[in-house]
Amino acid sequence: MVNSNDADARKLAELGYKQEFDRKWSGFHNFAISFSIICILSGCFTTFAQAWNNGGPVAISVGWPIIASLIMIIGLVMAELVSAMPTAGGIYYWALNLGKPIHGWVTGWLNLLGLITVTAGVDYGFANFFTYAASLYSKSFDPGNLKTVFLVFLVTILLHIAMNIYGANMIHKLQGVNVWVHIFGVTAIILILILIPSHHQTTAWVFSHQINNSGFSHRAFWIYVLPLGFLLTQYTITGFDASAHVSEETGQAGKAAAQGLWKSIAYSAVVGWILLLTFLYAATDEAGITKAGGAVQAIFVSSVSLGWAKLILVITCLGQFFCGMSCVTAGSRMLFAFSRDKAVPGHKYWTKLDKNKNPSHAAFGLGAAAVVVTLPALTSAVAFFAVTSMAVIGLFGSFAIPIWLRWRKGDAFKQGEWNLGKKWKWMAPVAVLEIVIVSIYFIMPTNPAGVWWSSKFDIHAANYTPITFLVVIGGALLWWVLGAKKHFKGAVRTLD
Repeated sequence: MVNSNDADARKLAELGYKQEFDRKWSGFHNFAISFSIICILSGCFTTFAQAWNNGGPVAISVGWPIIASLIMIIGLVMAELVSAMPTAGGIYYWALNLGKPIHGWVTGWLNLLGLITVTAGVDYGFANFFTYAASLYSKSFDPGNLKTVFLVFLVTILLHIAMNIYGANMIHKLQGVNVWVHIFGVTAIILILILIPSHHQTTAWVFSHQINNSGFSHRAFWIYVLPLGFLLTQYTITGFDASAHVSEETGQAGKAAAQGLWKSIAYSAVVGWILLLTFLYAATDEAGITKAGGAVQAIFVSSVSLGWAKLILVITCLGQFFCGMSCVTAGSRMLFAFSRDKAVPGHKYWTKLDKNKNPSHAAFGLGAAAVVVTLPALTSAVAFFAVTSMAVIGLFGSFAIPIWLRWRKGDAFKQGEWNLGKKWKWMAPVAVLEIVIVSIYFIMPTNPAGVWWSSKFDIHAANYTPITFLVVIGGALLWWVLGAKKHFKGAVRTLD
C-alpha cells in the first residue's frame, strides 16, 4: 500500500519542490482554515454597516445569495486548480504554470497584498468590536477613539504573530477549535435573535426595504449605491485560497484541499445568510441603527437586553480573534512560497523555517505589513473600508488571472483528482467577469466627500484603495521592467 504522504511528496516533486513542511493537516483541518478566514463571525458583523448604508435590507437579504452564488463559481474553478497543483504558493504558482513569468509575478503581488490587507481588516474589525464590547463593561473604553482602537489592533496583530511562531505545533488544531466556535457561536446568536426579542420586522421589510445613507442621489441607487453594499458579501466570503496555501501540509492534498476550498464557501454562504436574516428581522429600530452608522451592534443593544447583547459580542470577538490567527497562518505560507522563488525583497529571510518547520519569519513579516497598510486608520474613519476593499481586489484579482489562463489553456489543461469535467468552459468566464466588475466598484468613492475631483473633497473621507494599488502594483511592475524580469523566471526548483 502506498503511503499517502509519499504520494503527496511525489506530486510536489513533479511541481518542482521538495517536501519541507510536515503533512499533519487533515482534510478537515484544511477546510477549517478557509472556513476560519471566511469567518462569518467577522465579515458579517464588521462590514454590515456598509450594506446597511448602501442598499439596506435588500442589499443583504437579496444581495448576499446572488453574490455568494457567483463566488461559489469562482471557488469551484479554483478547487480544480488546487487539485491539479497543490502547492503553498497556490494562486501565483498556477499563473506561472499556465502562463508566463509576468503572469505569476503580478498574481503573486496581488495575492500577497490581498492576504496582508485581509489580515489587517479582520484584526482591525476585531479591535472595533472588542473596544465596543469593553465599553459596555467599563466607561474607560471609548469605541469612537481611533487611537484606542488602533492600539487594540496592534496588540492583536502581535498576539497572532506570537501564536503562529510559538504555537506552531498546535495551529492546525486551533483551526478545528475555531470551526466549533463558529458552529456553536453562530447557532447561539441565531437562537438569541429569534427567541429573545419581543417583536421582529416583517418579511416584506426584510426582503424589499431600501436604505440610501451614502449621500449619493437615489437615482444612482441600483447602478452605484447598491453595488457598494455588496462589499459585505464579497469581503466576508474571501480568503478561501488558504486551502491552497496549506496544501503542502495537507495529506491527500489533490482531493482534500480542493474539497476544503469549495466546502468552506458553500457552508459559509448558507449559514452566513441565515445569520444575516436574523439580524434584519431583529432590526426593529431602523432610525437608531442608522444613527449609529449602521453598526450591527446597534441591532443587538436595541433588540435584546444588555446581558444578551454582551453575550453576542463576546462570542463574536472570540470568532474574530481566531479568524485573525488563521489569516496570519495562510499569509505567512504565501510569503514563504513567493520568497522561495526569489520574488520578494529579503527572500532569504522569509524562507527560513524554525525548528518546528514553521515559517516564523514570514509570519512576522506578514503581520508587520498589515500594520503598515492600516496606519491611516489612526486619523481616518473610512480607512477600514479601504482596507477591506484592498483585500477584496487583491485576493479576487489574483484569482482572476490563473482562472483566465486555465480557460485559455482549454482541454490542454491536465485536470487533477478533483475536477469540473467540462463545466469550466462557462464557469471560468463568469468568474473573471464578476471579479472585474466588483473590483471597479470597490475603488470608487463611497460618499460625496470622498470624490477626488469634487470641490468638497475631504482626504479623510477618501477611499485610498486606488492609491495603494498604484503604489504596490505599480511598484511591482516597475521593478519587473527595471530588472526582475531578468532573474524571475518562474518556480525555483528545490530538488533535482
